[in-house]
Amino acid sequence: MYGLLLLLHILAATIWTGGHIVLSIVILPRVLKERSPAQLHRFESVYEKIGMPALIIQIITGLMLAYRMLPDFNQWVDFSNPVTHVLAMKLILLALTVGFALHARFRVIPYLTEKNLTVMAWHIIPVTIFSILFVVAGVSFRTGWLY
Repeated sequence: MYGLLLLLHILAATIWTGGHIVLSIVILPRVLKERSPAQLHRFESVYEKIGMPALIIQIITGLMLAYRMLPDFNQWVDFSNPVTHVLAMKLILLALTVGFALHARFRVIPYLTEKNLTVMAWHIIPVTIFSILFVVAGVSFRTGWLY
């Protein structure tokens, strides 16, 4: 079961993080240069179909993997355990990602125009950084980099 959970978690992370890297490095510069919200909407409409399920899979498998590592929920807040530091980092990154995503979805995207594309960029870039930090934190469970 552990192997399957980890595989699903890594595949979902690949989709989520890779999609955001492509969005930040390839799509966003062109969108900003051409002042084209339509290009951003096109990418989002395609990516959302695989990106959001990937994020949901990451959340579910991540919580299951965390529970396997720390089966007593009291351990999740015991900061004398270095594993808890990484878990807390991932949960904070998740909260930040959800916050940025909800704000973008309900307060930015519906009103996206040529004039406020930079507001969307200020959502895309942090979420991309958060997704990369998710990967770093995940690798840290094995390597101990963040302990």
